[in-house]
Amino acid sequence: MKIKVVENVLKENVRSAREIRARLDEAGVLALNLTSAPGSGKTTLLEATMKALGPEKRAVVLVGDLQTTRDAERLAGGAAEVIQINTGRGCHLSAAQVAEGLDGLTLENVTYLFIENVGNMVCPAGFDLGEHARVVLLSVPEGDDKVAKYPTLFQPADVILLTKIDLLGVLDFDVNRVREDLDRINTRAPLLHLSARTGDGMDGWLEWLGM
Repeated sequence: MKIKVVENVLKENVRSAREIRARLDEAGVLALNLTSAPGSGKTTLLEATMKALGPEKRAVVLVGDLQTTRDAERLAGGAAEVIQINTGRGCHLSAAQVAEGLDGLTLENVTYLFIENVGNMVCPAGFDLGEHARVVLLSVPEGDDKVAKYPTLFQPADVILLTKIDLLGVLDFDVNRVREDLDRINTRAPLLHLSARTGDGMDGWLEWLGM
């Protein structure tokens, strides 16, 4: 019975994700699902990205967190619209939650939908949210062993961002170790180095976005 319940939940998520993707395709919106551990810099990255967006490229954001609206408040000044989704005890966003969040957004003349997933390196990996691409962040303070420890997060990534590189000279972090681990599980996703705080490497991220 438990297996059946899990299967039903996953099948429903897949169905909802397909409907979301079709809805976004019709509106001409590119959706990006940002996943990472807590504190890796998703919100700071989005703040810097919003500043770099030209007036002709509007962005909306769905922010997932267990509690509070703090991240949404930080992004409200740069995004065209922001919706906060509080999951309570839920460790990830589901496609059904994203669909409900989209109902509160205006997609007309929007170029990007950024989905800031709940900070977690395990739960979000198995849930399609209707995104067109998955962005995985790994910050220098987390350590260089996370790709090997959490391969299911990095395997489906379309791009991997090594964030907070301004701390590379301060903390013990082996970038080559990260590359070697990625070579074993995901060779198609580029590994981009950046610091949203200093701006170093942001050009590569913006180029990947098509900006």
